[in-house]
Amino acid sequence: MTASTTQRTTAKSAKSRIAAVGAIAVAGTLLLTGCGDQTKDDSGKAGGSKSAPLADKLPKEIRDKGVIRVGSDIAYAPVEFKDKSGNAIGIDPDLAKAMGKQLGVKFEFQNGTFDTLVTGLKSNRYDLAMSAMTDTKDRQNGVDSDTGKKVGEGVDFIDYFNAGVSIYTPKGKTQGIKTWDDLCGKKIVVQRGTVSHDLAKSQAKKCKGGKLGIQAFDDDQQAQTRLRSGGADAGSSDFPVAAYAVKTAGGGKAFQMVGDQVEAAPYGIAVSKDQKQLREAVKAAMDAIIKNGEYDKVISKWGVEDGAVKSAVINGGK
Repeated sequence: MTASTTQRTTAKSAKSRIAAVGAIAVAGTLLLTGCGDQTKDDSGKAGGSKSAPLADKLPKEIRDKGVIRVGSDIAYAPVEFKDKSGNAIGIDPDLAKAMGKQLGVKFEFQNGTFDTLVTGLKSNRYDLAMSAMTDTKDRQNGVDSDTGKKVGEGVDFIDYFNAGVSIYTPKGKTQGIKTWDDLCGKKIVVQRGTVSHDLAKSQAKKCKGGKLGIQAFDDDQQAQTRLRSGGADAGSSDFPVAAYAVKTAGGGKAFQMVGDQVEAAPYGIAVSKDQKQLREAVKAAMDAIIKNGEYDKVISKWGVEDGAVKSAVINGGK
C-alpha cells in the first residue's frame, strides 16, 4: 500500500512488497471487510472451541473483544483493495479470514495511508499492520532508511510471503526503458513510502546525464492515473501489483511490463514489540493455515504461487 523512513525499505536492502510471482488472477471475490461477520465458535460466541483451536493463544483483552484491528492501505490490488461495494478483498484479507477461524476472532481491516501504519500501531489505533509491508532491519529497529537515524523502537514482523519490484510503462511507449538506469532523464510515478519510491530516490542520485523526475502519490491508483494521463514515462510497484495493473487497466491496453523484477524480500505482518503474545498467536495461526492447506488455496486463487512460503518466520527480513 508499501517518503520512505521507517515505513518502507531502501533499494540496497533487498526489499519490496511482494515477490516474483506468476500471472495475476483477476477474480474479484468478496472476502473480508471491516464489517464482516465475526468468526464464532460452535456456541455462536467468539473464542476458543474445536472450531477455533488457537483462541487461547491470544491476549485476553483481544480474545474478549473478538476483534483484531488491522491497519492496511486498501488500494494495492491484488494484495488488498476494495470491490465495487467498498469491501476489502485480496490476498491479505483472505489470509486474515483464514487465520481468524483459527483464533476465533474477526480480523477487522481499517483503511489508512501506508506511511502512517506503523505509527498507528504505536498509538494503539491498530493491533496489527497487514499491508504488503516488507520486513526489513530498519523497520525492526526503528531506523529511518533515508538518514540512518533512530526514530522509534521499531516493530516485529511475522513473515508470510515473498516479493519483488517491477517497472511498467504506457503500452507501446517504452522509450527503451528496461532497467532503472534507463530512467535517467525521464519521469516516474510511485506510491509514497514504498520500496519503489526508495529505489527511485536511490536511482536519482546515480543519474549523471539526465535527471530522474519522481512523482510520489498517496496510493498506487493515483500513480497509475497520472501515468495514463501522460504525466510521466513509467511507473513502479511490487511485481504482483504491477502485473495486475498491466492485466486489468484499460482492459489490459493501458500498460506493459518492462525489464526484470528486482529486490525480492519478505512481506511481514507488523506488530508492536511489546505485543509478543499477539505476535506468537498470529504466527501460530499462519503456520496452522499453511499446514491445513488454506494458505495454498488463497495463494493459488490469486495466482501468486511463486511467492508462497513453507512456514511463518519472525523478523526474517534483512
